[in-house]
Amino acid sequence: MNAFQSPSPSGRRFDVVVRGSGIVGQSLALLLAQDRLRVALVGETPLNPSASDVRAYALNTASRRLLESLRAWPSDAQSTTPISAMRVHADAGGRLGFDAHEQGADALGWIVDVPLLEDQLAQAVSYQSGIERLEQAPSAPLTVVCEGKRSATRASRGLDFLVKPYAHKALAARLQCERPHGGVAHQWFAHGEIMAFLPIGGPGGRTVALVWSAPVERTDARIASGDWLGEVQSRSASVLGELSVSGAAQAWPLELSTADRWLAQTPDGTVALAGDAAHAMHPLAGQGLNLGLADVAELARVLREREYWRPLGDWRLLRRYERARAADVSAMAWVTDGLFGLFDHTDGRIQTLRNWGLNQFDRSGPIKQWMAQRAMGVTPQP
Repeated sequence: MNAFQSPSPSGRRFDVVVRGSGIVGQSLALLLAQDRLRVALVGETPLNPSASDVRAYALNTASRRLLESLRAWPSDAQSTTPISAMRVHADAGGRLGFDAHEQGADALGWIVDVPLLEDQLAQAVSYQSGIERLEQAPSAPLTVVCEGKRSATRASRGLDFLVKPYAHKALAARLQCERPHGGVAHQWFAHGEIMAFLPIGGPGGRTVALVWSAPVERTDARIASGDWLGEVQSRSASVLGELSVSGAAQAWPLELSTADRWLAQTPDGTVALAGDAAHAMHPLAGQGLNLGLADVAELARVLREREYWRPLGDWRLLRRYERARAADVSAMAWVTDGLFGLFDHTDGRIQTLRNWGLNQFDRSGPIKQWMAQRAMGVTPQP
């Protein structure tokens, strides 16, 4: 036991402190506890699912397997909707499509309600004796910060967060549809904006989660007036028939942000970042939470496979985690930032070029399949 460790109010000593009890933090705590590490989970317990929360995430195969291993994958068929196909519609005739059957898979991914997933994880944590929920963080050889992109702990440890604000906000809402969505996700790139329909409510559902990235002033005006449904109906070409809004819309600013370092050494032990505390990007590729859960899986693997003589807070050990994840996250950030910049242009010449490129990619065969498998979280086949 390291000399600098201090016990919790209950007298327990901990191997790892996880700061942040969202999806990433709870998943990490559960995974480490499965490896018989003593974990302190610091942060507020997520509230029960709320009908007013419109968040939904696209999770890939790797994320599903991780959550299933933690017994936290929602069992309700209406809460995890498989994506059977993805249809991308660009201006000037650009088209791109992905189908699960082409990839030899049951689904390209799954759309999951965030509040329900948080509740499932909270229940799993409550049954795990290796985890103790605390309001104040004790000392431990390793502290992992999963507090999100506005983390105060990260800032206090001197880890800089490089932020590139986009001149866009995301508008999110739930829409009821005249026709079943059939598990098909849609995305429209037009007028310098990006609009997506994510299918929810099960394969035969008639509800979609709307995520609409648009310039800040337009989004603010739409939220203020409440008069935006007709525009969604028009831009989607009524692909799902008549639409109606269920509940209130929400909006938040978008940005590309990355930590310049993922690790710091302090008198109390080593600090590592994971999830949105280490990276955040535009939701157009739907990979935000998948990247956070990949952080969790990699960090747990590095700790599990460490040499017997290395302590949990060993700098060289944790550098393995930092190098692996920073490279993967940087690649995805480069792709999403590039796509956002490309489709943010309204110049006609650029529109023609990008739509030509989109159509060529749609016909690219092996390249398209490789990219699809990467996004699905499975090892691409040669």
